[in-house]
Amino acid sequence: MGRLQGKTAIITGAGRGMGASHARMFAAEGAKVVLTDRNADSGSAIAAEIGESAIFIEQDATKLSDWTRVIEQANESFGGIDILVNNAGVLGAIADTQSLTEEDYLQVCAVNQHSVFFGMKSVLPSLVVRGGGSIVNISSIAGMAANYGFPSLAYVASKFAVRGMTKATAVEYGKHNIRVNSVHPGFIQTPMMVEATDEVGGDALAQIPLGRIADPKEVSNLVLFLASDESSYITGAEHLVDAGMLAH
Repeated sequence: MGRLQGKTAIITGAGRGMGASHARMFAAEGAKVVLTDRNADSGSAIAAEIGESAIFIEQDATKLSDWTRVIEQANESFGGIDILVNNAGVLGAIADTQSLTEEDYLQVCAVNQHSVFFGMKSVLPSLVVRGGGSIVNISSIAGMAANYGFPSLAYVASKFAVRGMTKATAVEYGKHNIRVNSVHPGFIQTPMMVEATDEVGGDALAQIPLGRIADPKEVSNLVLFLASDESSYITGAEHLVDAGMLAH
């Protein structure tokens, strides 16, 4: 307990799935948590469940103007920002490259890639003022290898982009004691996973050496470590949580 005591974190896409899991775990470890999501009902419910150490702000993470508002409200409510978890993401259309529409491609990149850039751009001034901090960008095993099970150029492209932006920002802001890392989950039991397969993972299980779908908390444990001072010498790195899928 208390691994994030005295710190304030912003977590996007915190209304369900991994984002909600991260928020609960961060609060349990002493952090003040700013949850954001486009779904006001689910986001508000998670914040209410956590209690006084959490607030919810409705946000479209693909809009820079929304980021400005989130930063202002976070500073007003908790007096500073120490951690950003860029968790918001969508799977998008499952389609081969020729079948993928322009609209679907742009939408996936807006949510998965552009929102990460906007988030880092918006929070970095606050982290510099604080004398350091941690940014954790949630990518995917699709940001490490294209043959992860579902054909979607947009998803793969956006998740590879997160990996690259993470490294670039880590190099640029290391001098400010700001660490930036990416996390690459495999198959996690979330609403997005259910959308892609079924309640138990379908054929995905055959690809997983450990033979099971992960609980979101198993990703949150790593995100917590990277957000905390325990990982003080780790930056610019990608971290797999895939039960050995990419070890094939």
